[in-house]
Amino acid sequence: MSEKLKVGILGGTGMVGQRFISLLENHPWFEVTTIAASPRSAGQRYEDAVGGRWKMDTPMPQSVKDIIVKNVNEVEEVAKEVDFVFSAVDMSKDEIKAIEEAYAKTETPVVSNNSAHRWTPDVPMVVPEINPQHMEVIEFQKKRLGTTRGFVAVKPNCSIQSYAPVLTAWKEFEPYEVVVTTYQAISGAGKTFKDWPEMEHNIIPFISGEEEKSEKEPLRIWGEIKDGVIVPADDVKITSQCIRVPVLNGHTAAVFVKFKKQPTKQQLIDAINNFSGVPQELKLPSAPKQFIRYMEEDNRPQVSLDVDYENGMGISVGRIREDSIYDWKFVGLSHNTVRGAAGGAVLCAELLKAQGYITAK
Repeated sequence: MSEKLKVGILGGTGMVGQRFISLLENHPWFEVTTIAASPRSAGQRYEDAVGGRWKMDTPMPQSVKDIIVKNVNEVEEVAKEVDFVFSAVDMSKDEIKAIEEAYAKTETPVVSNNSAHRWTPDVPMVVPEINPQHMEVIEFQKKRLGTTRGFVAVKPNCSIQSYAPVLTAWKEFEPYEVVVTTYQAISGAGKTFKDWPEMEHNIIPFISGEEEKSEKEPLRIWGEIKDGVIVPADDVKITSQCIRVPVLNGHTAAVFVKFKKQPTKQQLIDAINNFSGVPQELKLPSAPKQFIRYMEEDNRPQVSLDVDYENGMGISVGRIREDSIYDWKFVGLSHNTVRGAAGGAVLCAELLKAQGYITAK
């Protein structure tokens, strides 16, 4: 009998669901035992339900091929099989909010990749190295839901991963004004070049909803719990542009920053290279040994060379230099479907297990 926690994947046939399944293969703490998807996939073997739509570079794990896909809407039926679930369902925001809370009310913790609950005041939105203390708001959420172990926790948008951790590492220098342009991979839209050929040799200067997320979500991560809700920080102003570029995986950010306290370049580099958090202290299974690294070469970081740094869970930074209008500027790179999506959620679940919020039923 396995002592691993039994995990369900909601929306397991989509790209992020596939990434969850790929990342959880041979995980030391978690085992995928249940996969749920839309009614049209329900009743089929997972391998048959996915068909030719497997989008990962690595083969589909043998352990999931014969799992019979359940109907994600049959909440009680799915929940009774698992200790907790990862959510990657593809529905409207209102539908996602409703179904994630429905699972939570069956006393099943939900760790979500979706954006629907990111602004629910008592739902923690966490990058484990930055704001692990926000998980404490779960106790207030459970009172609202009327649960003892069920809750919803989320990870933030993929677009902020390549710069928000860097600004956090520089907190002592008090950044207060930030201009960021993100150059975002097509996998962020759940696509490959095979199913989005018009993206080849192309740039699209619009991604629906991304700019608001890029400007607001870091403030919530840097916020505080007050009276049972998370109150966003208000001491940093961020403005952004988000551009879709012909890259499969990897979001790059070009960032300009003003500081209240003037750091030297070496102080900025040292703060990045020395930055670590609770996942590193606890040696969580998915935690990168070095969360952020600085690269001295003028032409780094590059997607093709650096996106898989620390198995896609680390952030690469380069080109820190003084600016003629702002104080400093830099380039950051993160893996949008690993650190920015499923991998970030897996790390959140590991943190929740370590903190005692996720246990066997």
